Amino acid sequence: MFNPLRPLAVSLCVLAATLTSASADDPQRFSLDNGMEVVVIEDHRAPVVVHMVWYRVGAADDPAGHSGIAHYLEHLMFKATDTLAEGEFSDTVEANGGSDNAFTSWDYTAYFQRVASDRLDLMMQMEADRMVNLRLDRSDWLPERDVILRERGQTLESSPDRVFGEQMRAALFQNHPYGRPIIGWRHEIAALTGDIATEFYRVHYAPNNAILVVAGDVNADEVLALAQQYYGVIPPVAGIPARARPTEPPQMAERRLIMRDARVGQPYVNRLYLAPNRRPGDQREAAAFQLLAALLGGSSQTSVLERRLTYDEGVSLGAWAGYNGDAIDHGSFSLGIVPVPGVSMQNAEDALDRVLAEFIETGVDADQLDRVRMQLRAEAIYQEDDTQSRARSIGADLTVGLTLQDSEDWIDLLQSITAEEVIDAARALDRRQSVTGWLMKEEA
Repeated sequence: MFNPLRPLAVSLCVLAATLTSASADDPQRFSLDNGMEVVVIEDHRAPVVVHMVWYRVGAADDPAGHSGIAHYLEHLMFKATDTLAEGEFSDTVEANGGSDNAFTSWDYTAYFQRVASDRLDLMMQMEADRMVNLRLDRSDWLPERDVILRERGQTLESSPDRVFGEQMRAALFQNHPYGRPIIGWRHEIAALTGDIATEFYRVHYAPNNAILVVAGDVNADEVLALAQQYYGVIPPVAGIPARARPTEPPQMAERRLIMRDARVGQPYVNRLYLAPNRRPGDQREAAAFQLLAALLGGSSQTSVLERRLTYDEGVSLGAWAGYNGDAIDHGSFSLGIVPVPGVSMQNAEDALDRVLAEFIETGVDADQLDRVRMQLRAEAIYQEDDTQSRARSIGADLTVGLTLQDSEDWIDLLQSITAEEVIDAARALDRRQSVTGWLMKEEA
């Protein structure tokens, strides 16, 4: 029988082999005497370098009542230091033909520059400077707080989907700070000050709480020498608090919420479950959930939910599944459906649950599993072929407690997961550890 997906699978096999041969060298890891970790990924295909500093602190480490402080400090790190005027850091990067930015997650905060490789020395000099010499007393921190309040209004509160997602996450985590938004709650952002940010900076921003990742047209020995020159002279900070976070109590009852908003264009059902995270040296369970999400969701050609609910039964405009296990404490798994007009939210949710139950009962199609494995492998190889993506992936893995070996093993581990392990993961989705939400248009 003719299979229209077979040529795709063959093409992906050829592509995977081609890209593997072109990938960068294996990462090399070092440690400075002050406790800072250094990872170098040599890739000499282009004369550019990505320089990243990752701090093991994120929004889940915000003190109670100060939600958003990790993200706020990320903004303030572009202010004045002992040697740089406010805004001079980014201006210097741009003047040298590069680009820079930063981002905050629940478990980490990272700063990066992408420049010509002969500018690495300058990037290290400036980044090491603001690791210890940030001077908020020389900067006006108040306007930046207003910037974040506007950012919350423009990027989150202006979107019912994002407000809905924020509410869903807050309901999923009953005690853990993963239930707080990274940007912070509006009323707590409004109370943040430069003094609060400075104290957070002094406690958490230190070489012994940081990982340097350098990827691109560099030599590992030369990178290590520069790292010792600029970062190695910074003394470690004593008493960095352990990441002792509140834990989730046993969740005994599923939660449900309904959000109505006049701006909603298309109603939909979404469900979030607690799920395992990728654990150091023990990622197999997480890999099974990744395969489950790819089989249920994935592309429109391979998605079990899309095929059944959208194409076969015609009850949905779209359906999805997703998994995120890149976290220190808990992962999450999501399912969702957008019903066609005329199909009620309850009927849409029932259809979603029915297809999941049938999937567990009938098992995994072997050809579909092979196809999804190859797609995941191709996506991973594409990521490895991009220097900045690879640096970002490895940095994120290390800051959530995984090892370089865990990071390198992930692709092959996904290929080894069996159909039985995928079904076991599906059976492990517990409605008592979930929240189901309906986002609907506000009734007149």
